[in-house]
Amino acid sequence: MWVEYMKAPNLVVAEMWKDILEGEGLPTKLLPEGAIEDWGEEVPFRILVPRGREHVADEILRKL
Repeated sequence: MWVEYMKAPNLVVAEMWKDILEGEGLPTKLLPEGAIEDWGEEVPFRILVPRGREHVADEILRKL
């Protein structure tokens, strides 16, 4: 099960966060918001992490 950890304003920022989290070994998924017809680089994205691993993401971000 995946839970929303944070939101990003666009795809570039979402991929940056995904690379940081996955670089530390935390699986991450990106899910665009809105209808499928509106998806693109400029739509907001939700960054998802596995349920129960949110504290790992917190620790990774704390190290930055």
